[in-house]
Amino acid sequence: MKRIGVLTSGGDAPGMNAAIRAVVRKGIYHGIELFGIKYGYLGLMEGNIHKMEIGSVGDIIQRGGTVLFSARSDEFKTEEGQQKGIEQLKKHGIEGLVVIGGDGTFKGAEALTKKGIPCIGVPATIDNDINGTDFTIGFDTALNTVIEAIDKIRDTATSHERTYIIEVMGRDAGDIALWSGLAGGAESIIIPEKEENFDHIVERLKRGQERGKKHSIIILAEGVGSGFDFGERIEEATQLETRVTVLGHLQRGGSPTASDRVLASRLGARAIELLMDGKAGRMVGIKNNRLVDYAFGEVHDDDTFTYEEMYDLSKQLSI
Repeated sequence: MKRIGVLTSGGDAPGMNAAIRAVVRKGIYHGIELFGIKYGYLGLMEGNIHKMEIGSVGDIIQRGGTVLFSARSDEFKTEEGQQKGIEQLKKHGIEGLVVIGGDGTFKGAEALTKKGIPCIGVPATIDNDINGTDFTIGFDTALNTVIEAIDKIRDTATSHERTYIIEVMGRDAGDIALWSGLAGGAESIIIPEKEENFDHIVERLKRGQERGKKHSIIILAEGVGSGFDFGERIEEATQLETRVTVLGHLQRGGSPTASDRVLASRLGARAIELLMDGKAGRMVGIKNNRLVDYAFGEVHDDDTFTYEEMYDLSKQLSI
């Protein structure tokens, strides 16, 4: 394989640039020409493709976002859109593709692979909701951003003796909420994977109030519902002064942590190795600190909740 393309698609995640850097430099190290495709699948269809050199990825490992930019494209979900992308790849002589993103990104790559374009996926999403890997690029950075916010909110919550609802990202997966809630000492953690009895939440708050607790922190994943609606219910049921903070897109930004930079570097380099070995239609991941790879179909199919022990522990520690 002489020419490989790389793109980022879907929501941005800290560490994407580190992954791009690893893909480009690993490929060049092995004598492969690398091409950056800007604006994801939209840019692929439009032919927004540029050759990348070693210097093209200099001084980006510490930067958040993605230098290749990102976009969502409904057109690429169609046969016509995919054919446009394939024609552009053939026009530039690109024989394989590394796609960096989440589940939607991989579905596009799976479609291309079935049409004869070898693709390897690199999981990058702050939600950590991709099966087949313990961690996705961007999760650790987002987690630390949320924990920093919790610590600061706790200061003001204590000063004013308030209950705070902190809404975090996670439409279908509660990883950010669960990990940050456990690390931040939250009284309740509410996630999409587990139905939480509202009366139990109220009981915990009242028990804390009875023993003289001056503040409470509740972490709510956005997929469960609105933080403001939940805050109103809490205030009505407990008569405790309640405030709501929605962290929103703040969680996507910032310089990636060392952990995310290392993970991105390892996964990006491994993607090139798989293409060189003739592999296609697979996603690289990490399990027990070992690099692994799975077929895209396996990644889509498994939706097992893997954090039962952590969830139970959060309950035990919030008595």
